[in-house]
Amino acid sequence: MKSQSFEQLIVWQKAHSYVLAIYKITKQYPKEELFCLVNQMRRAAASITANIAEGYAKISSKDKLRFYNISQGSLENTQFHYPVERFRIHHIARQRTIRHTSGRNQPPAKRLLHSLVEKCIATHYLTTLSYY
Repeated sequence: MKSQSFEQLIVWQKAHSYVLAIYKITKQYPKEELFCLVNQMRRAAASITANIAEGYAKISSKDKLRFYNISQGSLENTQFHYPVERFRIHHIARQRTIRHTSGRNQPPAKRLLHSLVEKCIATHYLTTLSYY
């Protein structure tokens, strides 16, 4: 059954949980990081769900794929910054962790986004073939 809105997508729900976790953990960062690292991590995190929502609204699989892929890039961006900062700010890293991981230390949203992108690629490929 097709979902009626992007908010019904499990990938969006998992990504939204991840975004909330990023906001929560960055709230604990030192004030001097507010306009640099915290801002970058929060903007990248918000971009994950925003691009899933925008991709959902697109009609063509090529357009959907573009936005879902941007979302993947944003997720990777937050994952890059989190470990770097975790090692730099030891007192926060020891006290708090983002409980978004499962399996191989990957956010569930990452695996779901990958599946969504693969599905869009397959759909685009099949649609392209049908024109020939």
